[in-house]
Amino acid sequence: MKTVLCYGDSNTYGYNPENGLRYPENVRWTGRLKTLLGEDYRVIEEGCNGRTTVFDDPLEGWKNGYDYLRPCLNSHKPVDIVILMLGSNDMKRTFHATADMIEEGIVKLVETIVDFTGNKQGFVPKIILVSPPHIGEGIRHSAFYGSFDEGAISLSKELAAHYEKVAAKYGCIFFDAARYIEPSAVDSLHLTTEAHGVLAEKLAEVVENMG
Repeated sequence: MKTVLCYGDSNTYGYNPENGLRYPENVRWTGRLKTLLGEDYRVIEEGCNGRTTVFDDPLEGWKNGYDYLRPCLNSHKPVDIVILMLGSNDMKRTFHATADMIEEGIVKLVETIVDFTGNKQGFVPKIILVSPPHIGEGIRHSAFYGSFDEGAISLSKELAAHYEKVAAKYGCIFFDAARYIEPSAVDSLHLTTEAHGVLAEKLAEVVENMG
C-alpha cells in the first residue's frame, strides 16, 4: 500500500464557501481521491485553513506550513507521494509577497521534503507540486476582501510559471490546478463541490500514471 500525503490549506481541508463549514469526506477532493485510487493507496488529509508556505500570520502564526511540515512527514512515514498545494494564503495583503517570494517559500518546502524524508525514511517520495487555483475576479465582493485585494487576482496568475520552474529543478511532477478548476463565485477563494470532484479525478490520473 502506498501512502499519499495531501498537504495544503483550506481547499485541501475542504472549506465550504456556502456556510464556512467543512465539506463531507465524500465531497472533498482528498476523500474522492481515496475512493478513486482504491485500496492500494492510503490518502492522508493534511489541510489547514489559512496555511501559508513559510509566512507567520500575525494573529495565527501556527498556520506556517514550513513549521509543521517535518512533524507531519515524520508522523505519517513512510510517505510515498506528497501532493503539495500551498501559496494562496501567501497572497494576503499582510504578507506583501511577490511571486518570487512565494516561489522561495515553495522551494523551502520542497527542499525540506527531499532532505527530511531522505534522512528519516531512507527514500524521497514523489512530489506532485500543485499551482493553486486563481483568485476569483469577484474578490472585492468576498467575505475575505480585506485579507485579499484585487492585486491577488493578477498575482495568482503568475504562480504557475514559478511552480513549474521549481518542479523542473527538483524533479517534481507539476500540476496547474487553474487549468481545470476555479473558485466559487460566492467568495472567489474556495472550491465548489464540482471543482473538488474535477480536482480529484485529475490528480488520480497523475498518481495512477506514476506506475
